[in-house]
Amino acid sequence: MTKHSDLPKPDMNPINLMAFGFGSGCTPKAPGTMGTLFAVGLYLPLSHLPLEWYIAMTVAVSLLGIFICGWSAKDLGVHDHPGIVWDEFAGYFITMIAAPAGWQWIVIGFVLFRFFDILKPWPISMADKKLKGGFGIMFDDILAGLAALACMQILAHYAPVIGI
Repeated sequence: MTKHSDLPKPDMNPINLMAFGFGSGCTPKAPGTMGTLFAVGLYLPLSHLPLEWYIAMTVAVSLLGIFICGWSAKDLGVHDHPGIVWDEFAGYFITMIAAPAGWQWIVIGFVLFRFFDILKPWPISMADKKLKGGFGIMFDDILAGLAALACMQILAHYAPVIGI
């Protein structure tokens, strides 16, 4: 297994800068977690958009990510370089679709997304292993985001009962 420090470092042209989460993916430890934390910061102002605009923005980020992540992976010669975290942006934004307001929901969304993104239960693991290119880099995080979104909506539905 190649260590993160042994992987090629990107030149920070605009596409690599986006793929590497505006630098948040350049951390030597847990770049996916750092990318997701950066996504939380981006989510805060976006959460005030009307739902249909938020969904449109999330779809745009996801579709743009196929190009951005694919281009950066090809540029570096490494499929799904750990520092490429644009896919974490998309996954977290998906998780937070129609999320209730409040810091606790931001934290719950973060934890749920990281859970599914790190553990990669089936079918996320299958997508991660089988799909290549920009679509492959993005799709496992999109699935992780959808799984976390489903859990968020279930929790939100039962929140009054469980005291959240």
